[in-house]
Amino acid sequence: MRRAIELARGVRAETSPNPWVGCVVVSADGALVGEGATAPPPGAHAEASALVAAGERARGGTAVVTLEPCSHRGRTPPCADSLIEAGIARVVVATADPDPRVSGSGCERLRRAGVEVRLGLLEEEARALLRPYIVHRTTGRPFVVLKLAVTLDGRLAAPDRSSRWITGEAARADVQRLRAESDAVMVGAGTVRSDDPELTARTEPAPTRQPWRVVLGRAPAGARVLPALEISGDLRGVLDELGRRDVLQLLVEGGAHVAGELHRLGLVDRYVIYLAPAMLGGEDGVPMFAGPGAATMANVWRGRFVGVTPLGADLRLDVEPA
Repeated sequence: MRRAIELARGVRAETSPNPWVGCVVVSADGALVGEGATAPPPGAHAEASALVAAGERARGGTAVVTLEPCSHRGRTPPCADSLIEAGIARVVVATADPDPRVSGSGCERLRRAGVEVRLGLLEEEARALLRPYIVHRTTGRPFVVLKLAVTLDGRLAAPDRSSRWITGEAARADVQRLRAESDAVMVGAGTVRSDDPELTARTEPAPTRQPWRVVLGRAPAGARVLPALEISGDLRGVLDELGRRDVLQLLVEGGAHVAGELHRLGLVDRYVIYLAPAMLGGEDGVPMFAGPGAATMANVWRGRFVGVTPLGADLRLDVEPA
């Protein structure tokens, strides 16, 4: 299963809106005979690729897969049927699929065909990797990642609005990887006017796809972010609309007003804070969140660290609501 999770992680930036899944096939005599991961749409699912690699040695063997095999026909045939037809005797699944089109029916189809099914091996690891997919399928909204690059004294920019560069090259390269694994990148129109960002993912090797570029409000003519989806309305409605457009992970990159509103509404699933060992050293500058905050310590927001990663001289802090 650890190998299957590794395979899924390797295609994390390529498969959306399909879930990133890994599969390993072990023959009846215990040899690893096939492995696969979800291909970009409309390509094969992980189970199908692993079965092709295994060939006849799959018969009587075990398939180990990070997500419950699908039981419905979409762009590809149902993976549960493919496993049955290949003669697989046992399927080990990390976690059930929350998609209502599957949601237990994949495992049930396998059991009805006489296939032994074990569910829940390394489930916590698999679900952590699949968080954006799970959130989208259970809420209809994207998994919202709020990215902030800040000084030690919590400033996004200097009093003159300059912010290039708070963090070093390693942190900025990590942001590019975060963009590549997101389905859309969103900023407010004010950030477009002040920074004129392009919002493309620039990684090595080049990403197989680019995230949608989303602007809250209207981007000025000639902005580098264009063409982009320009969208208005309350943030809950915006997230609902992006969810309907199959945005599984939304990366929000600014600015302080958008960040503050998302934070106050409780719409952030993960905060990714790039913290630089730098200080403006005064009460001026652009804070992380515009607008009112907690008036007393009794009302302070508290989360939990889910990752602390050194990146050159900087730190990446991954924080989720407690």
